[in-house]
Amino acid sequence: MTDEASGDSERSTDGASGDHPVDGAVDPNTHRAPDRVREVYNRIAPHFSKTRAYPWPEVEQFLAETGEDAPYRVGLDIGCGNGRHTAPLGEQVETVVGVDVSRGLLVEARTRTAPGSAETVALVEGDAAAVPLGAGVVDIAVYVATVHHLPDRERRVESLSELSRVLRPGGRALVSAWSTAHDRFEANTGAEGFDTTIDWTLPGGETVPRFYHIYAPAEFERDLRDGGLAVESAVVSSGNCYAEVRPDR
Repeated sequence: MTDEASGDSERSTDGASGDHPVDGAVDPNTHRAPDRVREVYNRIAPHFSKTRAYPWPEVEQFLAETGEDAPYRVGLDIGCGNGRHTAPLGEQVETVVGVDVSRGLLVEARTRTAPGSAETVALVEGDAAAVPLGAGVVDIAVYVATVHHLPDRERRVESLSELSRVLRPGGRALVSAWSTAHDRFEANTGAEGFDTTIDWTLPGGETVPRFYHIYAPAEFERDLRDGGLAVESAVVSSGNCYAEVRPDR
């Protein structure tokens, strides 16, 4: 399914959102550095946020299922962006923490939070591979459309280890990343993914390349396990790998 109402090209190929097809002439190595990713998202934050208005159905389904045991104490949104998933997550917890490397996107996220919510919604500039929370304090988490921006496998697995570390025993999380099954890529049934860039087009026509690691489904599940997460379920939906996970301890 595609989130056509939001114009979200991380779920569809609707170029209206600013996403444009892969440019094979661009070397992803020049765009993978964390500082470069931060710079890009700070630059495109206002326009990017306008095209990311609604939660993804897969996230809504996960929250609906886990909501049967709500309320929880602490929720975590890693790579929260403009807060489109932070808000519904916050409805199930006493305190929700949104972490993102982009200060510009955190500014956008703050505009989406309810007035007077500063005590229950904490928006923190930080690194997915170094989550600024103690061990075992998070009841429920989402880590959506972010791990694929990390520069190499070591950093990606570190970030998944961080998710495992902060989840309490029995805590649950939903993790997603772009898949080789996405219809913008040539069919790829191999065990490994690949690095690429995908352009974001700003009003006026300027393009800004963004680094991605595109995951093969088997590779995605392997990295989750190597990050200390037990995979409870895994699917490919709308061109993305999704997995419901818990800490493997």
